[in-house]
Amino acid sequence: MSEGATILIAEDDADVLRAARIALMPYGERVETLSSVDGLDEVLASASYDVVLLDMNFVSGERSGGDGLNALARIHTFDPCLSVVLMTAYGGVALAVEALKRGAADFVLKPWRNDKLIAAVTAAALKTRTQREKETQHLDAVERGAIERALARHEGNISLAAAELGLSRPALYRRMTKHGL
Repeated sequence: MSEGATILIAEDDADVLRAARIALMPYGERVETLSSVDGLDEVLASASYDVVLLDMNFVSGERSGGDGLNALARIHTFDPCLSVVLMTAYGGVALAVEALKRGAADFVLKPWRNDKLIAAVTAAALKTRTQREKETQHLDAVERGAIERALARHEGNISLAAAELGLSRPALYRRMTKHGL
């Protein structure tokens, strides 16, 4: 698994939750758990995760996967880069396809083989990190471009460029150094 991966497991069955946590603990820096999706938004806001392992059904007897698909949408609204691996004991091809169409990184059937679960979570954590890195590179390019344009408009005058960008002169100097300008 990606070094230092942080994993959130959301599962209502205590035995399944424990089994997933035990299987994944050796492969992650931090493994946290939720027994429902009620507090999902607060948990996502309180810490950064590389992957969420998410059950599809949180109501006894429910088999539609609606809870998991709704939680998947909430997760992607909160963090579009965060990969989600969905899991269910009642999975069919149609549900798996729907989950993947809605942005799930993978789909695992319960009971799982630990090597398959670890592989799915590992790949999802790597995908999250790769997407975040691309996003950061894009933001760095945007920042560099804005600095270059401000400097060009003000013919290299640091004070005027900093004012235009809403930065202090020292902050602009730091960003210029960061971008090799």
